[in-house]
Amino acid sequence: MSGREFFRRLARFFLRLTAMLLTVAGSAYLGGLLWTLSLPTPRYPVLPAPKIQGHRLVLPFSPGVASAKVATFHDQLEAFLHFEYLRGREARVGSDTSRILLTAADTAAGPSYEIFIVCDNDLLTAMPYLAQLEGRNLITGYDLTSWTEQDLAYYQRQSHAFDLAYGVPTEQKLESLNSFQLLPALARFLVFKSQTDNRVLDRSESAPRPLTRDQATQLAADILDVARFYDLPLDYFLGVGAMENDYMDVNGDLDHAVWKKRAQRDDIVLRRTRKRVMVSDYAIGTWQITRETLRAAHQLYLKDKRDYSKLPARLRPPRVLNLNSMDDAVLTTYAGLLLRGLLDHFGGDVDKATGAYNGGVKTPNPAYASGVKTVAQYARRVLEHATALDEPPTSTKNTPVAPSSTPTPAAAPPATTPQQKQPWRRNDD
Repeated sequence: MSGREFFRRLARFFLRLTAMLLTVAGSAYLGGLLWTLSLPTPRYPVLPAPKIQGHRLVLPFSPGVASAKVATFHDQLEAFLHFEYLRGREARVGSDTSRILLTAADTAAGPSYEIFIVCDNDLLTAMPYLAQLEGRNLITGYDLTSWTEQDLAYYQRQSHAFDLAYGVPTEQKLESLNSFQLLPALARFLVFKSQTDNRVLDRSESAPRPLTRDQATQLAADILDVARFYDLPLDYFLGVGAMENDYMDVNGDLDHAVWKKRAQRDDIVLRRTRKRVMVSDYAIGTWQITRETLRAAHQLYLKDKRDYSKLPARLRPPRVLNLNSMDDAVLTTYAGLLLRGLLDHFGGDVDKATGAYNGGVKTPNPAYASGVKTVAQYARRVLEHATALDEPPTSTKNTPVAPSSTPTPAAAPPATTPQQKQPWRRNDD
């Protein structure tokens, strides 16, 4: 056999071998494509099938009870405050608030509190409703989910347990709690009120920023110190702060002005005539004290015989008032002094005193006083219950039994916890 013939046969052999390998590989690939696989059956179709119900088209998305998780918190008080707020806003527009539920579950990171809304089992109505809540800044997002009837009954019992825990009267009263006990809960309350201010929810460029936790903690400490120093009813003092500026350091009524016989030091003169001057009288800071009222408050301070060394240094007013450079911490002191003076003037009548804080001694504002009272009652209820949150219940007598598929929730706080009988005292007093 010649060398040429040998190489020709060798080439044909490799060509046949290559063809055979390609045929086997192609057959294996095709077999893999056609091989029947056992896939798990989905819980419900990815694309829901439309139906006709009651002469209208619906798009069900849940095989059971349709719901949406709209908020998650890791702090019980914060969760309950937002839960009540959402229900209150929905009640104003006539929505069924019984479909809003607060639930709790134990997780590896600790208790988790979640707010759910039971929805119509119809994407064509559920999603527009949830999108409307987002548009009103009542929720920041949502996750659709499906419950069994057993799940729903359990979560309804849980939510009812929270209402009972925060609704029943407590043995401990606000006046019996010291500052050390009140401070954490009060700080969270201030943060919540600033977050739900209508201007903040508006999210415009000019909207004020809500309090940070550090800012709220410092303001809460200042409020407690001033309330104790002037012997003020803490709940009504908080009511004034909420009505004025929801505890945020933002000036208001910037266009407000008053006429005076002559300009004084620090006045911002807007207009002059031969006998009078018009000066700016905008409201300053957290407590919205007008510039002219602040002058009057400072005169009260200069005449006051109380020992102001008992106040922290940051809360002591200066001997010389500078209207154009006011420390917001000192404004808390001035607000307390004004409210104390009004309470003394009206013989302790808080309704008249708080009405006069807005309308003046001659014409107290009853609508303003009513708003202060509403906030005061709310703050009292929240703070009296919130101080027990750090003490978990030792009995599961009233804790609902969770379905087998649901983690056991963290129990709601006990309704009462014995506390010390020292009004608004710090831990180191």
